[in-house]
Amino acid sequence: MTLLIEGGTVVSTTGAQPSEVLVDGERIVALYAPGSAPALAARAGADQVIDAAGTYVVPGGVDVHTHMQLPVGVTTSSDTFATGTRAAAWGGTTTIIDFATQSVGEDVRERFEARLAEADGQCAIDYGLHMILGDVDDAALAAVDALVAEGMTSMKLFMAYPGRLYSDDGQILRAMQTAAGNGALVMMHAENGIAIDVLAAQAAARGDLGSIHHGLSRPARLEGEATHRAIQLAAVAGAPLYIVHLSASEALAQVAAARHEGANVFAETCPQYLYLNLEDHLGRPGIEGAGYVCSPPLRSRHEHHRDDLWRGLRTDELAVVSTDHCPFCRKDQKDLGLHDFRVVPNGIGGVEHRMDLVYQGVVMGELSLARWVETCATTPARMFGLYPRKGVIAPGSDADIVIYDPEATTTISASTHHMALDHSAYEGIEIAGGVRTVISRGRVIVQGGAYHGAAGHGRYLRRDLTQYLR
Repeated sequence: MTLLIEGGTVVSTTGAQPSEVLVDGERIVALYAPGSAPALAARAGADQVIDAAGTYVVPGGVDVHTHMQLPVGVTTSSDTFATGTRAAAWGGTTTIIDFATQSVGEDVRERFEARLAEADGQCAIDYGLHMILGDVDDAALAAVDALVAEGMTSMKLFMAYPGRLYSDDGQILRAMQTAAGNGALVMMHAENGIAIDVLAAQAAARGDLGSIHHGLSRPARLEGEATHRAIQLAAVAGAPLYIVHLSASEALAQVAAARHEGANVFAETCPQYLYLNLEDHLGRPGIEGAGYVCSPPLRSRHEHHRDDLWRGLRTDELAVVSTDHCPFCRKDQKDLGLHDFRVVPNGIGGVEHRMDLVYQGVVMGELSLARWVETCATTPARMFGLYPRKGVIAPGSDADIVIYDPEATTTISASTHHMALDHSAYEGIEIAGGVRTVISRGRVIVQGGAYHGAAGHGRYLRRDLTQYLR
């Protein structure tokens, strides 16, 4: 089947250009100048023509940090691979990378294969996996070597959560040395978990158990300190480093300094840190505040974190916007910690809203159109070994395409979103612009306010090494 998208403006990392896009089967085969002889011939021969007049035609979003059906304590994140990827599709994301998790005493290969089995046949869009290492030893590192050779080219470590996923500096260094040898990208949750646990215990001893104390016990300085330490360990090992969900100016300053020195250090931020804050959201009483518990926490509106993050996105000190989508319902999940912030399941749901929320940066003058596409699609695809299969509208690339209407208006609400979540962290935020059509590998899966996708359409993606190493 051939599909022609006509009348739209194709946006890439180099700018915007009116173009007709021809799709044959699952791939993009050509871009034509509007009204040219090849475009007219393509129109005459196409099986389907989509009128994209007045819209932006952009690569499908690539969200490289999600947690579908993730076990956390006694509960599991509320979106399955089926519901979460369906919601992602509604929001213009056509590729996710989720995680397999190895805890202490577990076999890396077994955990990876088990996670593949959970996702198999469930995903509405294409997907990949990173490997979380919670137990760094010889066997784990040998397994990572083998997985990297098979197209699983990134691993995540934690400087937080002692007793669960925490790795000490020696373990981190060993993992980074392995990555330096096999080319894997090391992803790091950079918070000083040892110090944070002390502060959290002290808050609890004072009787300060409301959700706001989750944020107050995880100060920005401890994110900055851990980020600095991770950068130095990566430098010693000679490994590339990718800081996940960066929230604070102090951490951003460390990334910026390393990048200015030419180091292979990269970072992502998330929409919650661009829109939400400690006082107005995490500081709400009771279950409403618990809904905003995530780590790193939302930062104070009295400081300059949010402005610095937008600036970091403009200047490429921050390379990617992902969601860290890890949703928990208020009922029977977030309310488990209603009387103690330390046991609230950590996470915010947002996989459906990333493209819209970052596009507001274009509307507000924070980002260019090209930078919107770069941070939400092209750079994440290149960072995690998927480009040019994903992240670009070009001949030979997968036909993952979003038709985005800049004249549309929507209001985010739990009553209308498609995530398996009983509340929205972004409730009531008005969006200028909106997804009109979503195409995944040549198949129209969202159009005209209706869903046409199916579980099992998504394929597992074997990935190359990152394309950003100097």
